[in-house]
Amino acid sequence: MTTTSSTTSQRQELIRFLEDRFTCAQACTECARACALRASLVEPGGGEEQELLRRKGIVCAEVCDATCRMLSEQNSQNEAAIRVQLEWCRAACLECAHVFDRHPGAERTAEACRAAARACSDFMATLG
Repeated sequence: MTTTSSTTSQRQELIRFLEDRFTCAQACTECARACALRASLVEPGGGEEQELLRRKGIVCAEVCDATCRMLSEQNSQNEAAIRVQLEWCRAACLECAHVFDRHPGAERTAEACRAAARACSDFMATLG
């Protein structure tokens, strides 16, 4: 009886882990799309602040994309490497959100960045 209960518990933990991993990957994908779109809307030569917005958007999109790819790899189970990637993504998203907060019309992109940062933090909390 204990074996069945233990197996069920392990299966539930695995399912929860995979769901959390998918949720994080999905949030990173949404952030990458939003940042890439916002960066593409910035006019070239639009000044220092516009260039900062474009650069941060591109970096955030690339970091989120790399995080999503890592989370999507079934053979990527190295928790230390996943944690480092999640922390990098969380930091990039929060930094990008801060820059987007200063620009009218970029509110939805800033929120996508914050949502991805929260998803990374939530997923890190599930790691051992």
